[in-house]
Amino acid sequence: MLEAESNEDETRRKLKRAQELFAQKFVSEEALVTADAAHQRALAAVESARSQVDQTKATLDVDRTNLSKAAIRSPINGTVLARKVEPGQTVAASFQAPVLFTLAEDLTKMELHVDVDEADVGQVNAGQRVTFTVDAYPGQEFPSKVSEVRNAAKTVSGVVTYETVLSVDNAKLLLRPGMTGTASVTVNQLADAVLVPNAALRFTPPASESNSKGTFVSRLLPGPPRPPAKPIQKGGDRRHQQVWTLRDGKPAAILVTIGATDGRMTQVVGGEVQPGLEILIDTLRAEK
Repeated sequence: MLEAESNEDETRRKLKRAQELFAQKFVSEEALVTADAAHQRALAAVESARSQVDQTKATLDVDRTNLSKAAIRSPINGTVLARKVEPGQTVAASFQAPVLFTLAEDLTKMELHVDVDEADVGQVNAGQRVTFTVDAYPGQEFPSKVSEVRNAAKTVSGVVTYETVLSVDNAKLLLRPGMTGTASVTVNQLADAVLVPNAALRFTPPASESNSKGTFVSRLLPGPPRPPAKPIQKGGDRRHQQVWTLRDGKPAAILVTIGATDGRMTQVVGGEVQPGLEILIDTLRAEK
């Protein structure tokens, strides 16, 4: 605006000077016309600048009115986890509303998302009890419950997993968002079960000392390899196995029928195995 007014004042002075010189016959009529046209253009520029100022003032009044009516409120009364904007930053909403804050409505009720392997997901169902641990509290277990088993599969390094959502009661506010947990789902619970260590099912007694003796060459050469241990089946697939105990100081085999296992202990559902029976899981050679 000031620039346009200054330009108009300059052209007006030039026009007045041209008129005086034209009256004294010192400049031509063409020079006078040129000076008058320049002054007219300067006047038009001043009016255009004034119109732009008025339009800008009107836009400012509208923005001030909208600002007085606008209010940004949180949709919930919770805890701010992350702030995405800074004071004074311009926020523009187009097709997608911008995220200003990340809020947690109630930290006393949280969810734990775990990945369950495809081989085990068939045994996981909503409502099962779960215990999990976090690195922040080593040795402490937190209870939870399966609330949802999702159908979308994820493949990471060739391993297919399914996301499972656990509901967690965080009344003591010990757990924080973003923590990594390791969960154990209770898929089956047995009462008054007879258990044997899995090592006992894999145990095979070595050959007796008398059988190991032979010719000098036979003692130097290695004996035939032991047959591989039979794998232990998970779940309810019962198979016949054998365990070993000591009778008269010698290993004696006992045929058993196994049931469920947790990876460390296996249920015995049939066979002459009673609680308190000593079972062999390994042998040590005594040095003479």
